[in-house]
Amino acid sequence: MTVPAREAAPPDVPDVFDPRGYVDGLPHTAYRLLRDHHPVAWQEEHEVLGWPAGPGFWAVTRHDDVVRVLKDARTFSSHLGATQIRDPDPADLPFIRRMMLNQDPPDHGRLRRLVSRAFTPRRVERFAAAVRERARGLLTAAAGAARTGNGVRDLVTDVTDDFALLNLADLLGVPPAERGLLLAWTRRVIGYQDPDESGPSSAGPDGRPADPRSPSMLQDMFDFARELAAHKRRHPDDDVMTVLASDDELATPELEMFFFLLTIAGNDTVRSAAPGGLLALARHPDAYRGLRSGAVGAATCVEELLRWHPPVLSFRRTAACDTELAGRTVRAGDKVVVFHGSANYDERVFAAPHRLDLTRSPNPHVSFGDGPHVCLGAHLARLQLRVLYEETVNLLPALTVAGPPQRLVSNFINGLKSLPLRLVDGPPR
Repeated sequence: MTVPAREAAPPDVPDVFDPRGYVDGLPHTAYRLLRDHHPVAWQEEHEVLGWPAGPGFWAVTRHDDVVRVLKDARTFSSHLGATQIRDPDPADLPFIRRMMLNQDPPDHGRLRRLVSRAFTPRRVERFAAAVRERARGLLTAAAGAARTGNGVRDLVTDVTDDFALLNLADLLGVPPAERGLLLAWTRRVIGYQDPDESGPSSAGPDGRPADPRSPSMLQDMFDFARELAAHKRRHPDDDVMTVLASDDELATPELEMFFFLLTIAGNDTVRSAAPGGLLALARHPDAYRGLRSGAVGAATCVEELLRWHPPVLSFRRTAACDTELAGRTVRAGDKVVVFHGSANYDERVFAAPHRLDLTRSPNPHVSFGDGPHVCLGAHLARLQLRVLYEETVNLLPALTVAGPPQRLVSNFINGLKSLPLRLVDGPPR
């Protein structure tokens, strides 16, 4: 008599919540285990880095399930609990819901249409020319400094931080003397889990760190937005803030939140994606040579580098009703968090996902999301990244990693704080 073999128990659910788990890159082993055995898995939301524990959430890691959550706004709401893993203070939630990112259709669509008016073809064309000039200037300066030094430069501090920041400042129409504020605000809000980025933390009334997304912590940014809008009404120019400031349909609180969204998301998407793409090219010299030779097109290169290094790690939704997802019962009110980095490496969708293939097509990555909240500025981000990579291959014959990159401590943004690359062989003899 043959005794049927007992199935092995599935492995334990790994923790993909702790922001410290991302300092060495995407946790591919944990992602693969979740996709294969626990595609919708309950995650404990433990206290970490001084931030209090939360109620827990469902981690969604397979591509098809991620896309379903992002497309189904009726079931998986951005409005109910906003879009960050950590719950906002209930008193702050009405304020946070003013942002387009934290709204559901149809309210979200109205604001999206309003801001889309600012991105006219003429303005985008002018923006593209300025982007190329800036990329060329920053890369030329970095290469020159490398030649007179030891051949190594940090491309985050030398190129990509300024590239993203100054492009955004041009688009918004922020005066040159005040552009450093944009980076300071981005670091404070996006890097709040990382002591290097956030700076000294302010304590809230309970002694815990104050949430950088709360109204009180954003007041200086909103004051600046109102002052800038008033200036643009008196002195209009060909920029996005002039368009928004002159739009009678846009209430002042909505304008403030648009400025917040464009400043933070508009800056950090490119600020995170650009060094991640350069790191991937430096680690894959054959791919870089193919790009330099013209054997690989810049457009497909951008898509593969976005898949490889998604700028955003996760986004949260809240179940609006009881539902089922990958065989798990999700109750109304549960937090549901999609993991973009896992979805982008799902073997069910991408052949050989751990092979960098700059010619990969189709490439249905979710680095800019999907559904009604697909990134509003995705076309501008793609433009900036394409231009940066084109100018990089024109100006830098080779890229070599010269030391370990330093990554952001975050479960939200896939950021690099430092990227030392060897750009030339060394100082001239």
